[in-house]
Amino acid sequence: MRSMTGYGRGEAAVNGWKLEVELSGVNRKQVDISVNLPGALQELESEARNLLAKSISRGRLAARVLLTHDDGTDNRLLFDEGLAKQYVAAVRRIALDTGIEPNLTAADLFRAPGVFRVDESGVDPLEVREALFSALGSALAQLVKMQQDEGGHLRADLQARLAGIVGEVAAIRALAPLVAPAYRQNLMKRLGDSGLALDLDDDRLLREIALYAERCDITEELTRLDSHVALFRTYLESNEPMGRPLDFLCQEFNRELNTIGSKANDAAIARHVVNAKTELEKIREQVQNVQ
Repeated sequence: MRSMTGYGRGEAAVNGWKLEVELSGVNRKQVDISVNLPGALQELESEARNLLAKSISRGRLAARVLLTHDDGTDNRLLFDEGLAKQYVAAVRRIALDTGIEPNLTAADLFRAPGVFRVDESGVDPLEVREALFSALGSALAQLVKMQQDEGGHLRADLQARLAGIVGEVAAIRALAPLVAPAYRQNLMKRLGDSGLALDLDDDRLLREIALYAERCDITEELTRLDSHVALFRTYLESNEPMGRPLDFLCQEFNRELNTIGSKANDAAIARHVVNAKTELEKIREQVQNVQ
């Protein structure tokens, strides 16, 4: 089991070029991969994206690559003075039209797109390709290790909460056979309290008791819950991506528990259903962190 959150960092160098890669993963239902490469290495983006896509089943994974050179003449900061003047002139025009103060600082220009950029002229993408993917591989290994460590904690928590649901289901199974006899006893008592003469062989009375016993029968729901528990445990021990299947199973658990609560019509069973759904909600929250 792996979580969707994690961080990894890797470095590599070749022919005076240094590549630093940072990977960060966060929760998201679908796969979302963002690769931020230096302009000179854009042709390697597709290959880098494909490598990352093989490592995750869902979640957002952002990759940031920094390229530097040990010779400052090959990698320098460029300043577009003309574009900067246009930004300044635009700000002043807006200030004049609206009456606001044009509080523009030099730092604001660093955030303006295109005013400052790093000149990466002289780098050949094929020259640094191997180093890039070496750094990317190191960062990915760190990221996966962190996700697996967190996944281990998630698995332990899910197993404990699933055991709680199993205990509640066992209590429901023990109470289920008592529901129909209790209804029959209460029905007889109400009829007796009303002063009506009772005929225990009256077809209408027997039919009412039989219909109630059929309506409150939760055998099928309990059997399906047992199946869901077994499948949930199978996924927990699997090495395959399991976030989506576990999410689906949580919905199925909820469906069966709701049906049991409505069919059984018993206060004691209802309490166990509420307890099981409380654990289920915690499981569902944790599953949202699982790949």
